[in-house]
Amino acid sequence: MASDRIQAIRGMNDVLPAEAHLWEFFEDTVRDWARAYGYRAIRTPILESTDLFVRSIGEATDIVEKEMYTFVDGLSGENLALRPEGTAACVRAVIEHNLLYGGPQRLWYWGPMFRHERPQKGRYRQFHQVGVEALGFPGPDIDVEHLAMCARLWRQLGLNGIELELNTLGSGEARARYRARLVKYLQQHEVRLDEDSRRRLHVNPLRVLDSKNPALQEIVAQAPRLADDLDETSLKDFEDLQALLRDAGVVFRINPRLVRGLDYYNGAVYEWVSDRLGAQNAVCAGGRYDTLVEQIGGRPAPACGFALGVERLLTLIKGGPQAAPRVPDVYLLRQGEAAERYGARVAEELRDAGLAVLLHCGGGGFKSQMRKADASGARFAIIIGDDEAAAAEVSVKPLREPAQQVRASIAEAIDMIRKSVSREW
Repeated sequence: MASDRIQAIRGMNDVLPAEAHLWEFFEDTVRDWARAYGYRAIRTPILESTDLFVRSIGEATDIVEKEMYTFVDGLSGENLALRPEGTAACVRAVIEHNLLYGGPQRLWYWGPMFRHERPQKGRYRQFHQVGVEALGFPGPDIDVEHLAMCARLWRQLGLNGIELELNTLGSGEARARYRARLVKYLQQHEVRLDEDSRRRLHVNPLRVLDSKNPALQEIVAQAPRLADDLDETSLKDFEDLQALLRDAGVVFRINPRLVRGLDYYNGAVYEWVSDRLGAQNAVCAGGRYDTLVEQIGGRPAPACGFALGVERLLTLIKGGPQAAPRVPDVYLLRQGEAAERYGARVAEELRDAGLAVLLHCGGGGFKSQMRKADASGARFAIIIGDDEAAAAEVSVKPLREPAQQVRASIAEAIDMIRKSVSREW
């Protein structure tokens, strides 16, 4: 009796070949985009000390309380966690390796994050983020750079309808004043709050403002405004940022209810949202976290950054022209003992010339091989029989245009294909 099949863990998804090309397009675009702004790549481990996230994200946040994958290492006895986000790990690495001693740092990273959530559209237990962090810059010019970067990326990805929502959390003192007023207001409506909001009321009341529960929207709409508790410095900083964004041509709207679910944020915060994603509508979020470096154990340093939700952005990209799968430049057919050996050498020479070549393997007649060549999407078929092998030549057949098959040397074939193929693999 066959054993039950083992399947992927719920909320942790395979990326199959039919979709992998879309991820590659996104990765290539992001890599060039980050380099264009002078950001250098950093890669941190998937596993970190649990204490890193408790100290940075906040012990009373949903992420730390309910969503982190944590365990005790059987060898060391350390409490470890799969990273639920990338900023804290990036800052930890910067401190550990003394990167700020060389001056401010512009860094970016890419990779999987993990949260034990109820899987739904746009929210998975393993998800991927691109993070951009700037450490040692007081702003607001670096904040504007980050938002201009995002606007440029949407253009490069061919995405429309992504809107910027902006708010400020002000200073720690301002948030403390506001927190007291907000708690007093919410306690008056505690019987109408859902279970999550009642729990947040006593540990992280600002998160109640971020509730997606339709039944709570009237309560949220009438809640006190954080702006009323901001000091003059926080208000001026926020006004200066808005002025610079207008100068840079970055369109935004103020959302006074926008808060971030991680305790390390202060000052300006933002989200880029799309109306095509349902309730999980944020594709990018970030802001300033000027106290985090010191909080984790480094010397005080200003910092800000943002993270892109890869799966959500790919959902928006699907169906566009940039989502077309990549195809080989050449499908190489071969039949006959001499042709088998010669064809393998020809394929390598074509690849040396920068062409993408799909080499037919598994035998079969030329007729069946031609069907596979056509199905591959390749622009050209190169056909090699024993005659071509004996003459050290190839037959070149265009597959996507009405042109005749021709016999040529390898160099002539390369030249012919290069002139026709408009992109590199």
